Amino acid sequence: MADIQRIKKMLDKEHNWPSVFMFKFVVPSENEKIAKVESMFNTKTSEVRLKTSSKGNYTSITIREVMTSAQAVLDVYSEANEIEGLIAL
Repeated sequence: MADIQRIKKMLDKEHNWPSVFMFKFVVPSENEKIAKVESMFNTKTSEVRLKTSSKGNYTSITIREVMTSAQAVLDVYSEANEIEGLIAL
């Protein structure tokens, strides 16, 4: 819990909310897992970039989204943590 509060304070210090925030994830190259990550964001306003690894085993997902608060950012990471095999960068 102390780490979460520290991260939240750091986010608040670095950003003036609302602010565009960049999320980076790596997931196994499975359509279902990629779709789960994409579904966490507003597809009409977010910028999503996908890049498949050279062997095709993993997909890097970079998403730029307007976030309203540090807590909103932490909520996304919490939800993403539920996706099996996902690595948050």
